[in-house]
Amino acid sequence: MKMGEVLAELRKDKNLKQKDLADLLNLSIGTISNYETGSHEPDFTTLNKLADFFQVSTDYMLGRTTLPYDISKLNEPLMGDVTISSLANTLLNMSPEDLASAIEYINLLRYRTRMIAEENNYNKSPDN
Repeated sequence: MKMGEVLAELRKDKNLKQKDLADLLNLSIGTISNYETGSHEPDFTTLNKLADFFQVSTDYMLGRTTLPYDISKLNEPLMGDVTISSLANTLLNMSPEDLASAIEYINLLRYRTRMIAEENNYNKSPDN
């Protein structure tokens, strides 16, 4: 996805019109429109301002990654001293067999979480 498409999607996700975003960032509507159509690209300062406003990384804004999070989030502890970065490094260094097992286990945990949520919703139903 190109930067303009990413910007338009982020803006729409926040239910903002181009004018709203332009006003919030002290830019013109034409500038926002030009960025979204790809006829112009923001300078580094404006790119950082956009990324900060939408709380995403500049790499996400530029379409270099599908991970929207600011890079600093990758190093925040999830539990103890485990971070997203350390988990990613662990996964990247696993054998194909171990990686397949890890992914299977993660999918199993996600399935269990979904089943628990569905059971809780079922038990809250007025029909029960």
